[in-house]
Amino acid sequence: MCGIAGLILAPDAPPPDPAVIAALTRSIAHRGPDGSGHTIVGRVALVHNRLSIIDLVTGDQPLYAGSAAIVANGEIYNYRELRQAMPEVKFSSNSDCEPPLHLWLRDGTDYARHLRGMYGIAIHERTSRTVTITRDPFGIKPLYYAQVPGGLAFASEAQALLNTGLIKRAVRPQARDELLQIQFSTGAETIFPGINRVLPGETLVCADGRILERSRIAALPEGAPEVIGEEAALKRLDRALEESVDLHQRSDVPYGMFLSGGVDSATILTLMARLNDKPVLAFTAGFAHPGAADEREQASVVAKALGARHETIEVTEAMVWRHLPEIVACLDDPVADYAIIPTWFLARRARQDVKVVLSGEGGDEIFAGYGRYRSAMRPWWLGGKTMRARGNFDRVSVLREHPGNWRDGLLAAEAQASRPGRTRLMIAQEIDMADWLPHDLLLKIDRGLMAHAVEGRTPFLDKGVAEAAFRLPDALKVNKGMGKWILRRWLEQNCPAARPFAPKQGFTVPIGQWIGNQGARLGKLVAMQPGIIEIAHPQKVEALFSKSNGRRHGFAAWILLFYALWHRTHILGRAPCGDVFETLAAL
Repeated sequence: MCGIAGLILAPDAPPPDPAVIAALTRSIAHRGPDGSGHTIVGRVALVHNRLSIIDLVTGDQPLYAGSAAIVANGEIYNYRELRQAMPEVKFSSNSDCEPPLHLWLRDGTDYARHLRGMYGIAIHERTSRTVTITRDPFGIKPLYYAQVPGGLAFASEAQALLNTGLIKRAVRPQARDELLQIQFSTGAETIFPGINRVLPGETLVCADGRILERSRIAALPEGAPEVIGEEAALKRLDRALEESVDLHQRSDVPYGMFLSGGVDSATILTLMARLNDKPVLAFTAGFAHPGAADEREQASVVAKALGARHETIEVTEAMVWRHLPEIVACLDDPVADYAIIPTWFLARRARQDVKVVLSGEGGDEIFAGYGRYRSAMRPWWLGGKTMRARGNFDRVSVLREHPGNWRDGLLAAEAQASRPGRTRLMIAQEIDMADWLPHDLLLKIDRGLMAHAVEGRTPFLDKGVAEAAFRLPDALKVNKGMGKWILRRWLEQNCPAARPFAPKQGFTVPIGQWIGNQGARLGKLVAMQPGIIEIAHPQKVEALFSKSNGRRHGFAAWILLFYALWHRTHILGRAPCGDVFETLAAL
């Protein structure tokens, strides 16, 4: 896991500015504190900051082969198999990121079809002056680009591009409306005008300061549901899950996992316990707050049954107010998902013992675990509902203008997913895989962990697992009113202590209650922020915070608090300066 960045300038542009290169390097230093490197050839510059996970000795980047050089952020899990499949190649390192370079030399832009992993990659070929930029099909690892004076710039994080001074700090209203209404933004365009995401699975071929070609690899297999029985599906699923977790454990440094009280992480721990001779190190977060969903007790039961070493942390209200400004600051591409809070604290704790953690992200999307999927399966006349039909502020009157056209990105994803042969359930899953997963869940994991230089791995988001699970019949995904049916059946056989058929508790952070405890104080501070004054009525914001104990008003207050802190850092360019109250008071 690392951070990458670079410049691809036109022939008539000045050479890469050393100050810009330095700004890019500094801005992604937290992603790779173990070393840095760069190369500048003509009008092309590649930058790399390294978090050493595999090949601690010879894996520094850029890596070179012939007239080509590569920088990569992520892990190529099948690197050993790729090396064996290329006996003619004389590798110069043991790095997992060197095989992709030789594959590119052999296959051109089709090289990524052979990769199994998570990655943002840039390959520069000096003779043709081309730079090939690629992101993994699930969008696990981030990658951004922007048109800048003289050409293109790219980086693992959007804030790196902003910090060069080549991109103006501003807000794109459409993305802001999405953020307010659904807590993330969709599509290729970010909230920053001019900064775009390389989409999941996308490869861009660039030269002379512009994009020449685009291609894309799908994460999910094509086709209608297949005909397969439960027993055969369970056997196939067992093979796919074991292989994926085995691959995701490849590391030259210590690793552990994040354990909740749910099905997904219990599945990951079950497989890790099967594959490891020593006890697996599992980390769980909980909240000591009346009515909060605290998963530590159930997680402890699962950990004990599987012989894991279990470490727990308690996230308190005081901890959140103290660190919330820096937590929000790490989310440059904004995601108002309060699950970032325990994720950030878990990563801080995990870094004391490990550099790699496995987690269960993607399980709900691959195996159809969300309640909204069960609703989407039904036609409207039987009570079916459109996913995310209502926004967070539809019934909360504080904004100066009601967000308009905020569902356009969701509608575009729905149109793309509605292909012949797809069931309603498959379409709903694919809609989430297009935006919710990469632009909320995975972005949250990436930034929350990389803030502490911890690598996060997601075994459910694997080509082999997708091929084994996505085209299963709907009845093996949703059965008797429960999602993730086949995964629950597998867990029932392999770890009954996980209670896979117990009612889903759901993971919540008591942020609404905490805001309610400080409502009057927070309301005044949030209402006076420039970013909030621009979009909301200050008096109504104060009133909202005073009644934020209810779920709807509490969540709306959380989003405004998040946006106020985010706008202050990433638009006004002001770093956090103390706890949440001190930071908001420092106008």
